[in-house]
Amino acid sequence: MDRDSGPRVRVPEQRAPEKPGTADALRFTVLGPVRAWRGSELLSSGSPQQRALLAALLLREGRTATAGELIDAFWGEDPPSQALATIRTYASRLRKILGQDTLVSESGGYAIRTDRGALDLTLAQDLSAEAEKARAAGDRCQARTLINKVLGLWDGEALASVPGPYADNQRTRLEEWRLQLTETRLDLDLEVGCHAEAVSELTALTAAHPLRERLRELLMVALYRSGRQAEALAVYADTRRLLAEELGVDPRPELAQLQQRILRADEELARPADEPAPAPAPLKPAQLPATVPDFTGRSAFVAELGSRLATAEGSVMAVSAVAGIGGVGKTTLAVHVAHQARRHFPDGQLYVDLQGAGARAAEPETVLGSFLRALGTADSAIPDTLDERAALYRSTLDGRRILILLDNAHDAAQIRPLLPGTPGCAALVTSRVRMVDLAGAHLVDLDVMSPEEALQLFTRIVGDERVGAEREAALDVVAACGFLPLAIRIAASRLAARRTWTVSVLAAKLADERRRLDELQAGDLAVKATFELGYGQLEPAQARAFRLLGLADGPDISLAAAAALLNLDPHAAEDLLEALVDTSLVESAAPGRYRYHDLVRLYARACAERDEEPEERESALSRLLDFYLATAAGVYALERPGDRLADHREPTQYSGLTFADRHSAQDWLYTEANSLLACVRQSSGPGAVRRAVDLLWATKDLAESGANSKQYEAAAITMRDLARSSDDARAEGRALITLTNARLVAGRFDQAERDAQRAMRLARAVDDPLPSCWAPNDLGIIALYQNRHAEGEAYLEQAIANFRADGNRPGEASALCNLSRIHLAMGNTTSAVALAQQGIDIYDELGHALRGANGRYALGLALTQSGRFADATEQLHDALAVFRDSRQRLWEGMATFRLAEVDLAAGLPAQAATKSEQALAILRGIGGEWRRGNVLTVLGRALSEIGQPGRAQVCWREALEIYETLGSAEIEAVRKLLVPTLPG
Repeated sequence: MDRDSGPRVRVPEQRAPEKPGTADALRFTVLGPVRAWRGSELLSSGSPQQRALLAALLLREGRTATAGELIDAFWGEDPPSQALATIRTYASRLRKILGQDTLVSESGGYAIRTDRGALDLTLAQDLSAEAEKARAAGDRCQARTLINKVLGLWDGEALASVPGPYADNQRTRLEEWRLQLTETRLDLDLEVGCHAEAVSELTALTAAHPLRERLRELLMVALYRSGRQAEALAVYADTRRLLAEELGVDPRPELAQLQQRILRADEELARPADEPAPAPAPLKPAQLPATVPDFTGRSAFVAELGSRLATAEGSVMAVSAVAGIGGVGKTTLAVHVAHQARRHFPDGQLYVDLQGAGARAAEPETVLGSFLRALGTADSAIPDTLDERAALYRSTLDGRRILILLDNAHDAAQIRPLLPGTPGCAALVTSRVRMVDLAGAHLVDLDVMSPEEALQLFTRIVGDERVGAEREAALDVVAACGFLPLAIRIAASRLAARRTWTVSVLAAKLADERRRLDELQAGDLAVKATFELGYGQLEPAQARAFRLLGLADGPDISLAAAAALLNLDPHAAEDLLEALVDTSLVESAAPGRYRYHDLVRLYARACAERDEEPEERESALSRLLDFYLATAAGVYALERPGDRLADHREPTQYSGLTFADRHSAQDWLYTEANSLLACVRQSSGPGAVRRAVDLLWATKDLAESGANSKQYEAAAITMRDLARSSDDARAEGRALITLTNARLVAGRFDQAERDAQRAMRLARAVDDPLPSCWAPNDLGIIALYQNRHAEGEAYLEQAIANFRADGNRPGEASALCNLSRIHLAMGNTTSAVALAQQGIDIYDELGHALRGANGRYALGLALTQSGRFADATEQLHDALAVFRDSRQRLWEGMATFRLAEVDLAAGLPAQAATKSEQALAILRGIGGEWRRGNVLTVLGRALSEIGQPGRAQVCWREALEIYETLGSAEIEAVRKLLVPTLPG
């Protein structure tokens, strides 16, 4: 009853197997149609019989096939009279296609000579062998990855459409191997805890291969670990019955033993093979938002979800997903249920708004970082990659009973890494989409309220007296709202705020909307129709504020920024915003900050497009950009007194905020970072690109902070592309300098050099002094990092001349300090000290705290090489204090690293090792791999000197791997460190 055909592992479109070599190397596939490629060119392999000859030779993997063997392969026991001539004809044709060196004649037969990696089958065999080794070594994840690669090489049925008995036999063999590989991969899935995901595939496979007991065994385990014990036992009963009916035998002993373990509720069977041990839980998070005091109805859903969450105390991990249209009350219901279920989760509750309905949904790795911190994990212990964070998260939750509320999810892919993996925990998910692809989840479709529930909610907000007097009108109101909770809440709130209105007045106002609401009840348009009710009751000034504020892209907006966008004084703007908060159309995110629910923002923008002239929409966003640019330029000027950006930036018509000191200015910059960068990305209109680029320039500190480096770089790329597409050479040149700065921070020096070179050419073409000065300065830094010292010296001398010509003394000081480092690298320590001191003198004269710290950093390096270790330590400590105070994580980490170098040179290796470890922790996720390699090299030297040569070797090997990947000049120096010391 078992068949060769069955469910196939889904694979991408097959490509020729890749192997190193020349671009025109021959490659072949047999795990699908029999094909041949020369490079990227698909060769004609002729008729089915000719492909049969090619397949027979390929499957012998270089061994010679005699004419008799080939005839048997083609025709079996009944060959035609001209069989040998036919074989020779096909061989001749194939030789013309493949070449004489590939298809050779010897010993009365034929063979194909090619590299082992040229055939997909041998590649699959090698990968399978690697997978077996990885599994034997305990690396199940790697084994699973390799098996998936093997299965991905199949492209449908092996030897597809190839005739002959030999091909039939080989097809059967390869299909059996493919099924064995699938079983192995599914076994690995269960070992790493992916039992819920495996159930659906195993169900299909057991249906296609009903007598294959191993598949039945795997399905039973997957079901049992998914909390579906009864189903697992039913699989055994079905198998026993089928085997008796079809073959007259009982299940094999392993299957019977598995049944007994399931009947005993074997705890060992319930755990994956590599389930991590429980981690200590120093913190008990309690992140649930407050439940609304007027929660109404939904009793059946509350009971259903509460019951599911309670099962998390048993042997399964409960996941419930609540889906429905926007405004249907998913979050309100989920928060209410979560509060009621808190007693079942004594170890805490986690909550996150995943922003799934917006244009930029929350990244799972960002959410995992937040959750891990809430669970007590130190920042230094949080890994960088999504997979590593997810694994640590599941390990941290193991053995604890925690509820995770994942609100406003985009799709199942976003939340899978956020799900706990062990019993005792539960996840409650809300989303606008029904998560049918979330394995093992209990799905709840939340519909609109019943008429009774809707009227009850309306009454709780408006009051019994007013509704009781006009019950029929109240029913008309909730019906006009489509029984949608958010629509009812908005309408009732408007009525409650207007004591002179009767319920009938509100019902009459809604009467014209009834037909449109009926037509748009399904999907988001029902929400839009509901919002129209609240929007229609706004005063003209409130409605204008609602429309225009929705145009801004940032996650929220400050009162000052909103006032600029609306062109109002802050007091008038605050009155309007608070009125909008009262109507629930805008939320108060924090004192002085406001935000839209994502669906309300979409509706506000639709209103703006409908009710505002394009010029007014552009003017509002232009005022917001002006406000951010003027304020950020002021912050930049406080940090960099005397810098010429103020003289060269685009003028603004709207003024910004002023600050009493640099600390309050920094607070504003980092608080507004996401909104600032969102404004930059949004500024694509006429006349906006140049100001947006200057805003990026004025917020350079965000790139070096670490917290906003990636967003800053993305914004710089956006502005570079916009400037280039609009043929604005000046804007492009400046955007390229901001991008250079971001890539220098990330340690991507080759990209940074290309950007700076183009920026310098553009600056010369349009005579723009800003990039004309900073491009050679940046190129000098890049040349320093890449050990091109003479070239770097020329660039920096050019930068100094350009800064002096522009009257930019802080820029001159920066170039002098960078030139100091070039001289130091060239062995000129005396001039290096003098140049750094010149730069510091300029900075101190101008009152540059942060940039003065950069000068002291350069001076510390020069003093270290001069052997003046105490003086170097003093300079670097002064710089480190400023970097910490200014939230410059990159430079904080680098100053700590340089202090480690001083300690090592001064004969204090233990202190050097400590500071190197600190530097690695600070630079985690910022600075790039080259800087990490430098720190690891110094750490290795320190460890070697304190008697830990094993750890030292590990550090140096990791550094060498980094340098070799980057092609860095430090390769040889680290290789020498790794050479073992010979006995004397």
